[in-house]
Amino acid sequence: MAAKRPRARNAWSWRSRAFRGLVYQVVAAAAIAALAWFLWSNTLHNMRVRGIQSGFDFLGQQAGFTIGESLFPFDSAESYLKGFAVGLSNTLRVAVAGIVLATVIGTLVGVGRFSRNLLVRSLCAGYVECFRNIPVLLQLLVWYLVLTEFLPGVGEEWKAGPFFLSKGGLNFPVPVWSPGQAWSVAGLGVGLLLAWGYRRWARRRFEDTGKPRSMFWTPLAIVVLATLVGWTLGGAPTALDVPRKGEFAVENGGALTPEFLALWLGLSLYTAAFIAEVVRSGIAAVPQGQSEAAAALGLDHRMEIRLVLVPQALRVIIPPLTNQYLNLTKNSSLAVAIGYPDVVSIANTSMNQTGRAVECIAIIMVVYLTLSLGTSALMNWYNARVAIKER
Repeated sequence: MAAKRPRARNAWSWRSRAFRGLVYQVVAAAAIAALAWFLWSNTLHNMRVRGIQSGFDFLGQQAGFTIGESLFPFDSAESYLKGFAVGLSNTLRVAVAGIVLATVIGTLVGVGRFSRNLLVRSLCAGYVECFRNIPVLLQLLVWYLVLTEFLPGVGEEWKAGPFFLSKGGLNFPVPVWSPGQAWSVAGLGVGLLLAWGYRRWARRRFEDTGKPRSMFWTPLAIVVLATLVGWTLGGAPTALDVPRKGEFAVENGGALTPEFLALWLGLSLYTAAFIAEVVRSGIAAVPQGQSEAAAALGLDHRMEIRLVLVPQALRVIIPPLTNQYLNLTKNSSLAVAIGYPDVVSIANTSMNQTGRAVECIAIIMVVYLTLSLGTSALMNWYNARVAIKER
C-alpha cells in the first residue's frame, strides 16, 4: 500500500511558522507604535495643562544670541534653525578632524607596539596606559587649562614663520579663494578617480601575473600630479591670506580657537589610545606563519608589517575601529564643558530661551543618531570591501 503523502501546509495557516512569525512582528510593531503615541500625546497634554508651549515653530524665530565660532557668518538676528546648522557644522568639524588625527596617531602607536626597539615599545605602551585610563572630560579640561593659562597672552604671541600661537588660539595662512583654486579642487577629484582606477588595475594584474605593483606611492603620485595640473591650468594661484600682528590682536589668515584646539586634541589623543589597542590586537591576530613567510621572501620588518600583516589585520581591525569612531563623535558633546559651540551648546541656549526642552533634546538625538548611522554605514561598506571573499 502506498504511503500517504503529507498534506502541504497553507502559507496563510496558523500552523505555518512563517505566518505566525509575521503576525507576532506586526503585533509587536503595533504595540510599540501605540506606546509611543500614548507617551507623546500624554506629554503634549501635560504640557498644555501647565501652559508650556510645544512644537518646532520656534526654529523660524529670531535667535537673539551670537555664536563665537562658526564656519559661516551668523548673527543674533538670524533664526534658531541657522543656529542649529552652525552647531551641527561645528560638531562635524571637530568629529572629522578628530577621527583623522586619532586614526593616524593610533595606527602609529599600535604598530609601534611591535617595534624591535625597547624604547619605542615602552613609549607606545606608556602612551596607551596613560591616555586611556584618564577620563576624557578631565583631559579636555586639562588641555583647555594649558591653552588658556600657560600660553602667552594676546600681544605676546609665539611666532614660527607665518604661524602665531597664544591664548587667543592658533593663527595660520590660508589660500585666497579664486577660480584657480577651483581648478585645483577639480584636479584633485580627477586624481582621486584615476588613483582608484589604478589600484583596481594593479590588484587585478597582481592576481593574474603575480607581479606586484605599487599600491601606495603610485596612486599618491597620480593624485599630486593631477592636482598640480589643475592648479597650473587655473593660473597657478599663489596668493595667501597671511596673519599679521595687529594693534590689539593677530589679524587676517585662518584661526583655531582654544576651545576647538582643546576639544580636538583631547578627543583625538584619548581615542587614539583605544585605536592603538585595536590595531595591536588586529596585527597580533594574524597567524605567525605569515611573518615566517614574509621573512622567507626576504622582507624586512617594516615591509612585513606594511605589506603582509596590516592588510590582513584590517579584516579584524575595522569592526572595533567603527566603535571608536562612534565614541569620538558622541564624546564631542562634552564640548559644552569648555565652551565650544557645538550642537549641544546651541540646543542648551535655545532651550533656556524658548523653554522647548523636548524639541531641543529631540534635535540633539536626531543629530547624533544620524551621524552614528552614517558613520556605521560608511565603515560597514569599507569592511565589506576588505573582507575575505570566497571563490
